[in-house]
Amino acid sequence: MPQIRMTVNGKEVSGEVEGRTLLVQFLRDHLGLTGTHVGCDTTQCGACTVHVNGRAMKSCTLLAAHADGADVTTIEGLADGDTLHPMQEAFREHHALQCGFCTPGMVMSAIGLVKDNPKMSEKDVRHGLEGNICRCTGYHNIVEAILDAQTKMGA
Repeated sequence: MPQIRMTVNGKEVSGEVEGRTLLVQFLRDHLGLTGTHVGCDTTQCGACTVHVNGRAMKSCTLLAAHADGADVTTIEGLADGDTLHPMQEAFREHHALQCGFCTPGMVMSAIGLVKDNPKMSEKDVRHGLEGNICRCTGYHNIVEAILDAQTKMGA
């Protein structure tokens, strides 16, 4: 089995994985980082979104071996101690969640959206979230949170 190494949430990690092991499985099963959720295994829902080398990616279709040497950030790596990331804080302030299943992926995707386009309109946000599914809300509070957070993130 291949040995892989990567930096996850600022810490060097390594492990042996089968060639078919997905990054989401490595994060959840090998590292115990269960904030990254598996909702579909087909990149449809976005619940598994993490950042790989600074880019938002769906980890349910990325092989762990392809992330060898990468810098990976999961939802667990965003907060600085008790201080939430501005996007996490905006989701809290705007009540942008209900059951919470999609929230980690939404937050990680939203940060990527803001990095790619720091001056988004509501329409831009809604278009950017097309790859993330929330089964509970109408997205209104999620969109409001992202628009609020983009100003707090220096946009």
